[in-house]
This record gives sequence, structure tokens and C-alpha cells, in this order.
Amino acid sequence: MTDFFEIDFLDVEAKSSGDAICIRYELNSQTFIHVVDGGYQSTGEKVINFLNKYYGSPKRIDHVVATHNDGDHAGGLQRVLEDCEVGVLWMLRPWVFAAELLPRFKRFTTADGLEKALREAYSNLAALEEIALRKNIPIYAPFQGSTIGAFRVMAPTRSRFLDLIVSSDKTPQEKGLLEMARDAVVRVAKEAAALAKAAWGDEYFPAGETSNENEMSVVQYAYLNGCKILLTADTGRTGLKEVIDYAPLAGLTLPGIDRFQVPHHGGRHNVSTDLLVQLLGEKKAAQGGKTTFTAVISAAEADEDHPRKSVVRAMHHRGAHVISTEGSNKRTSKNAPQRDDYSAADCLPYPDEQED
Repeated sequence: MTDFFEIDFLDVEAKSSGDAICIRYELNSQTFIHVVDGGYQSTGEKVINFLNKYYGSPKRIDHVVATHNDGDHAGGLQRVLEDCEVGVLWMLRPWVFAAELLPRFKRFTTADGLEKALREAYSNLAALEEIALRKNIPIYAPFQGSTIGAFRVMAPTRSRFLDLIVSSDKTPQEKGLLEMARDAVVRVAKEAAALAKAAWGDEYFPAGETSNENEMSVVQYAYLNGCKILLTADTGRTGLKEVIDYAPLAGLTLPGIDRFQVPHHGGRHNVSTDLLVQLLGEKKAAQGGKTTFTAVISAAEADEDHPRKSVVRAMHHRGAHVISTEGSNKRTSKNAPQRDDYSAADCLPYPDEQED
């Protein structure tokens, strides 16, 4: 059979959006299965059922990747680890670096104390570690440059990851009550936005970065069947800049991605016009014409905040066929087996307004 790939973005339907991605690809007559995130804990069964129905009840999952700690990504992987034979679990565990980080924390005097606090703060990842250790599943750290099957890790670097741990809201012992209250106000303000009419090509992405936890996301790249595939999870602008800087070393010529996972469910604090130009190319002069790549957004129908219209517009500006998991699973593939119960996904319409 000809080499193929299929990447399935599951509909993680909840009040907020989530990520659960199943990947199957064949290279040189060998098939590999790769699960990236599992949505919420309640989503785990859906991932298992999907693998059984569409991937032939595989006896083994070669790689499981927990991109970061958030419960809408890591939660469902508990069920995957419990029910499946897994070759390797890839995740970044902050507490592993407690001894190294101790001098950078004022309120901790022992590595053990810091390790305990980090395990509690990143409890979703700690739960996955407990299962993996019990089942003797190897755990590897996916820092930039790591190879996960056909995929290369593009971000984060080890040094940036450690910096993010130190300054994260997940380590509140380093912050006073006034600081935490201020940060909460800032987070709420980020989401408040009115809509305004906008002409074709206009893009507005506000100042203010995404969370440290999102920036910890593992970003993966693969070149399969002549297609450049970039899975971004919830990474932010700094993570995307890291991807761009590392691209030449990974053999990735930019701009130009064929399959692009839009970061953070289509959040507007994760991208910028300049970064999108470097990754995906310049804006088209006019609306319409042939699409040149597929942009996939993991978003729930009930999530009123995602995807942001400004982000959907930006994908259209660069010639994307934009699809979302709102309401159903979505697959992007090449040479993959046909599915009788699947049909071509409609492109999200171009919004004529965007958030101010």
C-alpha cells in the first residue's frame, strides 16, 4: 500500500474547547499510531472508541504526547494510558527540574519542597506520570530537537521551558495576593472584546501574551507524503518565534505549511500578523481563489470565545481552507483509506467583522 497519513481532530465538546488528536501514518510499509492530547477526562473514552473504530483496534500506540498540563489537553490521556499498550509517553514534567530551579525560588528552601509544590501545581501531568510508572511506560522529555516517530519537536527549548516554570501563575508561592489579583483582572480583560466591521485583509491582534502554561506547549512538525504538517497545541507568540528560528535546522523551509493546527482553539493572543507572514506567507490581495493549505481549529460549539473571528480571517487572508471541530470530528489526510461515513468538511465562512 502507498504511504499515507491521516490526522484526526476529535470534537471535544464541552463548555470550553479542548484538544484530542489521533494520527496514523504508514512509511515503508510500517504503520505508526501517535496520539496527541486527549481532551478532558470525560473525553478519554471517546479517544479509545475512535481508535477502535477507525484505526482497527490497534494493539499498540507508538507515541502519546501530552503537550502541556491543561485539563482540556491532558485529562483524557489518563484513559488512553490505562487502556492501551503505549510505546512512549512524551511530556515535560516541571518537578523533574526542582533541584536545578531551587536557587530561582525565594520561598523554597529544599528541592523536595519545590518538587512537591510543582507536582501539585501540574496535577494533570503528575496523574499521567503515576499511570506510566505503574505500567512501565517510558517517559521522555520532548524538548526542541527531539524526534517522535516522523515528527520533530520544534518548541519549547529547555531553557525557555525552565524560565516559564519560574514565572508561571502555577507557582503562586512566588507571588503576593495583590499580584495574583492583578493577573486575574488582566486575564478577564483579555477575553472582553466587541466586534467591528473590517475590510478584507485587515487584522488586529491585541497586545498581551497567552499564559505560561500555553507557552509550554510541545509543538511538532512532520514532512509526510510531500506535506508539511505543524501541530501547535496552545503555544503562543514566543513559541511560534522559536519554531520559525529553528525551522532551518529541522529542514523546514518557510513560509509554507500544508496542514496547520491553529494555536489555542483560534485564540488571538497566540498569533500576530508578522508571525503568520513568516509561517504561512503574505496576505492575498483579494478574497477568493484557490485555497493553498488546510488550517484546523479545535473548538467546541458551546465555546463562545473560540475561535476568534480575527484569527479565522487571518487564515483566509493566507489562502487557507479553514475547518473547525465544532460539531464533528475532522480529518485531514493524504492517500489514506476511505471512510464511508466521512465527507468533505466545509470551510468556515470569512467573517466581515473582527474583535476590537
